[in-house]
Order: sequence, then structure tokens, then C-alpha cells
Amino acid sequence: MANTINFKSINKLAIPATIAGIAEPILSITDTAIVGNIPLDGLESLAAAGIVGSFLSMLIWILGQTRSAISAIISQYLGAGKLNEVNSLPAQAIYLNIGLSLIILLSTIFIIEEIFMFLNASGKILEYCVSYYRIRVWGFPLTLFVFAVMGIFRGLQNTYWPMLIAIVGAVLNVVLDLIFVYGIEDFFKPMYLDGAAWASLISQGVMAIMAFFLLVTKTDISLKLKLPVHKELGKLIIMSLNLFVRAIALNTALILAVREATALGDRFIGAHTIAINIWLFSAFFIDGYGAAGNIMGGRLLGAKDYDGLWKLSKKIMSYGFVVSLVLTVLAFIFYYQIGSLFSNDAIVLSTFYSIFFIVILSLPINTMAFVFDGLFKGLGEMKYLRNVLLSATFLGFVPMLYLGKFMDWGLFGIWVSFVLWMSIRGGALVVKFRRKFKPLLQNH
Repeated sequence: MANTINFKSINKLAIPATIAGIAEPILSITDTAIVGNIPLDGLESLAAAGIVGSFLSMLIWILGQTRSAISAIISQYLGAGKLNEVNSLPAQAIYLNIGLSLIILLSTIFIIEEIFMFLNASGKILEYCVSYYRIRVWGFPLTLFVFAVMGIFRGLQNTYWPMLIAIVGAVLNVVLDLIFVYGIEDFFKPMYLDGAAWASLISQGVMAIMAFFLLVTKTDISLKLKLPVHKELGKLIIMSLNLFVRAIALNTALILAVREATALGDRFIGAHTIAINIWLFSAFFIDGYGAAGNIMGGRLLGAKDYDGLWKLSKKIMSYGFVVSLVLTVLAFIFYYQIGSLFSNDAIVLSTFYSIFFIVILSLPINTMAFVFDGLFKGLGEMKYLRNVLLSATFLGFVPMLYLGKFMDWGLFGIWVSFVLWMSIRGGALVVKFRRKFKPLLQNH
């Protein structure tokens, strides 16, 4: 297989990967925009959607790491010309992952109130959190299945089918949100926040059905569980465990931010919910080039093409940086219009506008972190990714977060912590990549 590294080959993977990658943030961002404009208890509904969304994202990201491990192993076997040797691995990984997700799902159902009380939800917000979560949580195993299938497609150097799945899911979610949340006069009563939860759940179900159909009809990968256990399953589990620990560290930062924003008051968690959804949306947008690095990097490593790997790192970084600059400029141009999409509460919007500039200025920094994060996953460097996240979170983000709290910086302190967090992550990955692969380049 030719290892061509140019604008066309990279963007053939990066553009569909970008569209596929923003599926989950679009689900959350749609809920945020529509829920924030609910005429009855809109502020409380927005806060509840933000708290539940953050908790569910944590669960999905922690167990969804199998996607990257599957992708890395399949792409490396593909690059080495040994794809037929890995056919039984995906089914074993998927069944393991879904089994774990069901255990976690069932265990959280009995302590829902305690979970959201820990996140500082109380009163009407706590009540809305519980009702919203009871519906949305059933989409958790469906999303993990979709993630695993997308990992298989990525390993096969295909981002087109994941893109189609994501588009259908996102469009369906928007349509159902509008119908279920606001209702249809004389036909369908508004369900408000519960309607947003049902819209997300149905969309995730349709995406899972599509993923199953495309995997069965468009690939030779079988979902039939076969024994013996594949020799790479142990490696996949270790890679996933490293990413599991990494995801816990990552979500520790996100959850602590939600907890501190909630403690500041309703308008602050409302503003933070808007900001974090925009941050995640832009991050996944930039992450398209990280996905290209993930997909192509594993294949190049499998083929021991270190020249191509070095060239790939430079190109995806430059392309990702251009995308981040475009997003930065657009965000400043539409500074106030963007906020008004998510809420009509003047106090929430005023609070949001006071910190939105930090979110925007962090985008180029995020590019470095997300691009090399994707590349390192494709290379199978999960242990180093784990250590970087642990250091960035507990030596960078957490101390800065509580310094900001001590200094009474409010929401500003929370978002300064995010900037420091991403700077440490990106810087450490760039240094490691240069130290490891530049000598290989010179000696190859």
C-alpha cells in the first residue's frame, strides 16, 4: 500500500473524521441550545443538561477508549500487510466493552441522586438532573458500540462510513429535539427537558443500527464471537486500561470544573455549560487532523516508514493550526451572536461573555494537544499519553483551579486552568515525538 503523505490524502481522512468526531458534541450542543430556551425553568433545565452531559461524557470517554486501541492495532497490522491475522479481535473487544458498559450503567441507576448531589446539584436542578439522566443513560452502551465500530473503520483507513453515521445521528437529534422539547401545537405536548433526553436516546439507537449494518455489509469483519482469545486482546486491554486511567484524569478536570462552577451559582454553571459545549465542539473540530494522524500514523509505523511519519506530523499540525485560526476569527466576529444561540437569559449571557474570549484564545493551544494526542494513539503510545494526562491534571489543572478559587477569580479561574492544562498536554507530546522519532528518521 502506498504511503502518500500530502494535502489530498490527509484531508480525505481528516474531513470525514472531523464530521464524525463532532457527532457527540453536536448532540450535547443541540440539547444546550434548545434546552436553554425552554420557556419553563429554562435556567434550571440548562444547568441540569450541563451537569448530566458532563457526567455522561466522562463515562463515554472512559470506556470509549477501546476505539483508539482497536484502530491502532488494526492500522498497524494493515501497514505490515497482515490484516487477515486480526479478523477475530474486533468482536472480542466489542463484547468486552459493551459488557463493562452495562455493569456501570446498572450500578449508577441506584445512586443517581448521590452522584449529582456530589456535583453540587440541589433543589429543582437536582430533580431535573435525575429525570434527564434516567432517560439518557440508556444511550450509553449504544454510543460505545458506535465508537468501537468507528475504531474498526478508522483502522481500515476509512472515515467515510463513520461520517455518514454521525450526520444521520446529528440531524435526527436536532429534528427530534425541536419536536419533543417544544411540542407541536394541537398535536404533541411539549416534553421540555425530558424531550431532549428522548431525542438523544433515539438518535443514538439509530446510529448504532447504522453502524451494525455498515460493518456487516461493507467489511469482512465479523461480529460473531470466536475462540480462542486473540493474541492481541491482552495488548488491546493494556492499551485500553492506560487510556482508561488517562480518561479518568481527563474527566477529573472536567468534573471538578463543573463542580466548582455549580458552587458559584446558577448563572455560572449556565455560562460554563455554554462555554464547555463550544470548547468541546471546536476541540472535536480540530481533532479531525488528530484522527488523520491516528489512522495514518499507525499504518506508517507498521510499515516502518519513519520518513513518512515525520512528514505526516508536520503536515497535520500545520493544517490543524489553520483550522484553529479560522475558528478563532469566526468566534470573535460572532462573539455575541454565538452566546444568544444557547440562552435568552441576560444574566447567564453576561457571565458567559466575560470568559468567552479565553475559550477562543485557547483554540490554537488545543490544536497542538489534540493533533499529537491522535497521532500518539495511532502509534500505540498509550502509557505516555496516560502519564502526560496525569501530570497535566494533578500538577497543572487542579492546583490552578484551587488557586483561582482561593484568589476568588470565579469562572475566569476555571478557564485559566483549562488553558494551562492544554498547554502542558500539547508541549509534552511534541517534545516526546521529536526525541523518539527524529533519531529514527536520521538513522533510517
